[in-house]
Amino acid sequence: MTNAIPINIARFIGLLILQVMVMKPISWGWEGQVFINVIVYPLFIILLPLRTPMPAALLSAFAMGLLVDAAYNSWGVHAATSVLTAYLRPLPLKWMQPRDGYNVNHSPTKKRMGVQWFLIYASIVMAFHLFVLYNLDAFSLVFFKTILQKTLTSFPLSMFFIIIIMYIFNPED
Repeated sequence: MTNAIPINIARFIGLLILQVMVMKPISWGWEGQVFINVIVYPLFIILLPLRTPMPAALLSAFAMGLLVDAAYNSWGVHAATSVLTAYLRPLPLKWMQPRDGYNVNHSPTKKRMGVQWFLIYASIVMAFHLFVLYNLDAFSLVFFKTILQKTLTSFPLSMFFIIIIMYIFNPED
């Protein structure tokens, strides 16, 4: 756990740079509307160590979201979504808890928990994150069809890149 802070700081910086410099230009749309965005920065929240105190998780998620907002010129949408994602992250962790429980000194990674477990967990968190992100961006359920379209089109590509990142770096914690 002593290496957890530097590892997570490096992960924060790396994912922020990846999101802003590489993934931001990858967006597709039609009829004047962007429908596909590749969003990978929530991987930072997904991989936070299990024993991360809630205030630290919320503050780091807020910082990540705020920096992404600054790069995307969005008005707090990513920050609000990131904070809500970090706040609700314990729910899927509780639902998916192994019989023996978690080793709270570790992060919920593919290497520690297994590929299937990680894919389900990351998919739940990412689907929620994207749905809330596009919901806050539209700021009205009148656009529910568009919100759902954006979520369903961005989700597979975002998960594809998250899986690639997890296989390239294969973090243990």
